[in-house]
Amino acid sequence: MAYGAPGQPDFEVLDEQEIAASEKRSGAASEEERLDFFIKRDGVEFAGTHLIIDLWDVSRIDDPAHIEKSLCDAAVRAGATILSSDFHVFTPNNGVSGVIVLSESHISIHTWPERNFAAVDVFMCGAAQPHRTIEALKEAFSPSRVGLTEHRRGLTV
Repeated sequence: MAYGAPGQPDFEVLDEQEIAASEKRSGAASEEERLDFFIKRDGVEFAGTHLIIDLWDVSRIDDPAHIEKSLCDAAVRAGATILSSDFHVFTPNNGVSGVIVLSESHISIHTWPERNFAAVDVFMCGAAQPHRTIEALKEAFSPSRVGLTEHRRGLTV
């Protein structure tokens, strides 16, 4: 045991075995036990798939309750775990910005009702399947046209 300077708290110096035993008792994950949600596909490793989705001539993009339910449905369809959500309505046009926070990352949306346009970002890691959100979004908002850009985030080669 080591002792601090006068007026300072005492502290104990632990060796590596004592630290490992303490972590095991506290439930802390060891380096080997930590989950790694990076994806390995086609010989490359990356953090996750980021879909940038543009929806034109859409319906119900000024209805925050419909938007939140639709994004939650899309997340569930992708196999993601919903943690929380937050949405804001802008005046005077009733545009909506919002996010569904996921264990696997997030789905966000920004809408322009005056332009009948919505911009959606879907970023997911691990076993979630972000492409499954596209069909859910099409069903929810009935776009006449869908634009899609895909990025692999955290790409290491």
